[in-house]
Amino acid sequence: MPAALFQGRIIVIHSTSDVEKAVNYLKSFPIVGIDTETRPSFAKGRTYDVSLLQISTEDTCFLFRLNYIGMPQALIDLLQDARQLKVGLSLKDDIHNLHRKHSFEPQGFLDLQQYVKTLGIEAQSLQKIYALLFGEKISKSQRLTNWEADVLTDRQKGYAATDAWACIRIYKYLEEAKGKMRVVKV
Repeated sequence: MPAALFQGRIIVIHSTSDVEKAVNYLKSFPIVGIDTETRPSFAKGRTYDVSLLQISTEDTCFLFRLNYIGMPQALIDLLQDARQLKVGLSLKDDIHNLHRKHSFEPQGFLDLQQYVKTLGIEAQSLQKIYALLFGEKISKSQRLTNWEADVLTDRQKGYAATDAWACIRIYKYLEEAKGKMRVVKV
């Protein structure tokens, strides 16, 4: 299968002064894709806090370096905004991990794992759902890299952006397909 890779703008946010501008931009979209990354732990009993929050439109993905900026109020407000749909995969885990950084009331979230089940799709991983719908493979080679590194590599940034962007692309594709379906009574 050909590789799927986000081709839009990737903007890394590593200072609190840039958060509000990024959030204001994201608020202008009714739907965004969302994901998180956490530094992997290879030692029993050792865990890390979420390092990166990715929020993407169809052409721009912001990578919020939470290990540097924490959870600024503007970001919390976005996560609590019920007017904006935030589409992700396995959101229960992401929200739980974000709560470890700062408590918030999640609003406007849609978990693709639950959504695709309602449409009869049994696949549960982002990689499988994306391949099924688009015939392209999302690489997971960067998943176990150090998300707390001082500087993220281009491959890490591409991987992180692709995961958030793929969520919005899947949702919009399925919504469009649903809209074209006709119910025929026999």
